[in-house]
Amino acid sequence: MRGYDRLVAQARLPGFYRDVGVPDSVDGRFELIVLHVYLLAERLRGQGRPADAFAQALMNRLVSDMDASLREMGISDLRVPREIKAMVVALRGRLVAYRQGMAAPDDRLLYDALDRNLFGTSEPAAGALAQMSAYVRREAAALAAQPLAVLLTGDIAFGGAPGGDAAAVDDTGAFCSA
Repeated sequence: MRGYDRLVAQARLPGFYRDVGVPDSVDGRFELIVLHVYLLAERLRGQGRPADAFAQALMNRLVSDMDASLREMGISDLRVPREIKAMVVALRGRLVAYRQGMAAPDDRLLYDALDRNLFGTSEPAAGALAQMSAYVRREAAALAAQPLAVLLTGDIAFGGAPGGDAAAVDDTGAFCSA
């Protein structure tokens, strides 16, 4: 799915890891993909059946990608469904947390969601939460300005990552690949 591949390519920009300090790990990469899935899913929300179908296909591709990646990492066939279920529950929680953070009158809730999810157990560097919050708000506004018909083709335009990386232009990769 071109739109999903676009999100993954954006989430892999080195600036997120090098300049902002998101952990360059399976978890960090997963969290950045989920953040970008949130951005697009939120843009599509309430835009009618074609948008709903695209958002569902996006979620299905994410789950399929997670499944394949877990198997590549050597997780047993018996454990994969439990791991996927836990990831889907976590995904739903993140989508709600990001939505609440974006709706809040200040950045406190968004900072909390970004800190808890993107940085996990690591301590974000000074200014990292502000950088990521500004990035999320900028990209949400940019997606809102893109025509729905264009987004539904998977031709999703992002700006550069915090730290100055240009936006990703290739549509390659999978969830766990570096």
